[in-house]
Amino acid sequence: MGKGLKILLIVIAVIAVLGISIIGWGISQYNKVIAMDERVKAQWAQVENQLKRRYDLIPNLVETVKGYAKHERELFEKIAEARTRYFQAKTVKDKIAASRQLETVLSRLLLLREAYPELKANESFLKLQDSLEGTENRIAVERKRYNDAVRELNTYRRTVFGRFFASLAGVGEAQYFEVPEAEKEAPKVRF
Repeated sequence: MGKGLKILLIVIAVIAVLGISIIGWGISQYNKVIAMDERVKAQWAQVENQLKRRYDLIPNLVETVKGYAKHERELFEKIAEARTRYFQAKTVKDKIAASRQLETVLSRLLLLREAYPELKANESFLKLQDSLEGTENRIAVERKRYNDAVRELNTYRRTVFGRFFASLAGVGEAQYFEVPEAEKEAPKVRF
């Protein structure tokens, strides 16, 4: 074998190894963006799981409070409307908006206990309130995890190669679950 042929074989071997490495890296990057997208979806499913728990508790809480606050019909109607909007929502963005609307109304509902001392002492109300508060805490944890997954995916999508592989996989930008400025203040209940 001549020296030129050996060099040519070495160059071909290096190119082959390099090509295989690049293909392997590309496949791993493609799989990475798919895994990130699935994590965002899984975390959103966890948020929805907790929101569903909240929506299941609400009718019981509302019925308990109704006995004490019959004149709060408007509040109960808004709760029912927000609950309906959530279950009719088709996109994550619409579900987030419906959830935000319900949170505003729920905080007003929980503040009713201040106006009705008998309600504060009602065992059923207290148990439901504790369950709802526990659920709200779970929702906050799941929202954080969801937003962490969204941040990870969106950050990767903004990198040079991430943009390419996300586009190749058909993975778009994920939506954060953010609380609007107007809802960051404690609601005021007036009678």
